[in-house]
Amino acid sequence: MIRVALILVYSGGSGAGFYIAKGFFDTVPKALDEAAYLDGCTKFQVFTKVTIPLSKPIIVYTVLTSFLAPWLDFIFAKVICRANAQYYTVAIGLWKMLEKEYIDKWYTCFAAGAVCISIPIAILFVFMQKYYTEGLSGAVKG
Repeated sequence: MIRVALILVYSGGSGAGFYIAKGFFDTVPKALDEAAYLDGCTKFQVFTKVTIPLSKPIIVYTVLTSFLAPWLDFIFAKVICRANAQYYTVAIGLWKMLEKEYIDKWYTCFAAGAVCISIPIAILFVFMQKYYTEGLSGAVKG
């Protein structure tokens, strides 16, 4: 029951995220939960001391995809904004700079904007990358 709730929370609300989270939680053995129950843990302790530490990679994945999806969303924002430049997202604004009539005077600004957009993404990935490797170490230490 706890794993089903975690799948729904970590999936980020998207169908693909749900299946990725489900696939991840299917690989976590139930024997770890049962061993924690035998050691005297409550359901909350199993959740906080076993399940959450093992699910760090899927948490990091959800954080990264939840940040990147709206940050770089283009098609949905293009359909919503249409021609109203007041509501353009960063991706649409950069795309407009590459149109035929603007490319000569806006290309250097486009390159600078692309770098500025990539900096927060790179910083987020660098800080979250260590949690991927921690999650790969395994549950049983000794």
